Amino acid sequence: MATIKDIANKLGISVSTVSKGLNGAKDISASLRQEVLETAVEMGYTGRKTKRQSQKRLCIFIENMDYESTGTFGYDIVLGFRQAAYKEQFEVVIQPVSHEFQVSENYDTYMLGNGFSGAFLLGFSLEDPWMEQIKSTAFSTVLLDNFIEKNPNVGYIGTDSEEGIAIAIEHLTKLGHEKIAFLDGSRGSMVSDLRMIAYLDSMSSHRLPVDPNLAVYGYFVADAAHYHVPTFLDLGATAILCGNDLIASGVIEECKRSGYKVPEDISVIGFDDLPLAQHLDPPLTTVKQDRIEIGKCGFYILRAMNEHISLSKNLLRPSLSVRSSTAIAKPRLAKRHSLDKDSVISANPELYAQFQQHRQIR
Repeated sequence: MATIKDIANKLGISVSTVSKGLNGAKDISASLRQEVLETAVEMGYTGRKTKRQSQKRLCIFIENMDYESTGTFGYDIVLGFRQAAYKEQFEVVIQPVSHEFQVSENYDTYMLGNGFSGAFLLGFSLEDPWMEQIKSTAFSTVLLDNFIEKNPNVGYIGTDSEEGIAIAIEHLTKLGHEKIAFLDGSRGSMVSDLRMIAYLDSMSSHRLPVDPNLAVYGYFVADAAHYHVPTFLDLGATAILCGNDLIASGVIEECKRSGYKVPEDISVIGFDDLPLAQHLDPPLTTVKQDRIEIGKCGFYILRAMNEHISLSKNLLRPSLSVRSSTAIAKPRLAKRHSLDKDSVISANPELYAQFQQHRQIR
């Protein structure tokens, strides 16, 4: 384990100057402090501050997620994390980040320079600049709905998407639905892929027809419905399962604009159970994620990692909140066979091939 003296020897400066750089003293230049931090990270120095039991400073990094407004997806997760941390007398810093921020700041250097002993990352994708650095980070790090292999310092927290999609499909099949469409979130998102393969597998396990043009990637916003619901209606879908509640809200409105009643003509199911779900017209049946508990578990995982307990994938169980947006299926004939460029067979052919191979084995 590198020491302050080792860093000083490598840089050819005094131990006191290294100490000033590590502790944010104002009487050295910003460029020298950055050089000290980068060298410390390179040499594997984590600092006595982060190793002391009394050091309880954590960061929640947030990208592309609303967390400040009550009722948004990130709000409850941050609240749960802070509630758990408060009981243990941890300090929690909220740091919104952008792609540019990640390019300009090295992850480990930023963690060390700000005295953080661990971090919880919300809203990131696996393509973000920091993800490559996190593959080898020495700092305790928990990712929401993302997973890094082979690093004992990085854990995953989320809701079991396979089980969540399965209970949604089970609910619809009991209502007599067979032609069920799925409007997923963004392609390139790990959780979107998990839910897509869960949908395909669940349809197959119920011996229901799988039409790739009814399995489509969109975005985690209501406007995604405008581009894909008309195709689902043309293909005769009697139910639409959505990647989150925001998508579902858009689906309900798009169905109404097209002259279809929900749930009399077509059923709609969301995912998340945001507060808005019960206020939609009709109130939304949706897969519930306990976001407060996700936040609390994010903290508990970080605390365990700081005590040298390595945790990998950690999944909470979902449940189904049944409301008025689902009803007994009303069979409909397809008007025409429409092709969708965002269907799973076009947007993610590897995942669809994986599903096909699975189905043949079974």
